[in-house]
Amino acid sequence: MSSVSPRTPQSRGQDGQDSSVGELLSTVTSDVQQLLRQEVELAKAEVRQEATKAGKAAGMYGGAGFAGYMVAVLLTLAAMFALGNVMDLGWAALIVTALWAVIGAVLYRRGRERMRTVSPKPEQTLETLKEDAQWARHPTR
Repeated sequence: MSSVSPRTPQSRGQDGQDSSVGELLSTVTSDVQQLLRQEVELAKAEVRQEATKAGKAAGMYGGAGFAGYMVAVLLTLAAMFALGNVMDLGWAALIVTALWAVIGAVLYRRGRERMRTVSPKPEQTLETLKEDAQWARHPTR
């Protein structure tokens, strides 16, 4: 029959020696810091992947925008020539230009109002990261 010593409540290190509470806290802290670093790297990789997808989608939006621009130019010319049948072509061009100036002014004002509501920083994420970093520095608090 082999003799098995009962487990003691103290923790054993890798070399079989007793580990102090400070060493255990140090190990836990370094593990948490490593975990946080890995999470940040994962987040960076995910952001890069999503940015690539967003870039491709933005290119498609750009193409659609150019096509829409061409439609607007051709419709503008069509409207100008249609008005040119009932008035001088110069006045028709001026009327269509004024119409586009009004549309541009309205879109500018709406865009400016919406831009004022945009936050330049991801506030909630920054606050969470600050809390995580503080906890990692002082895990017992």
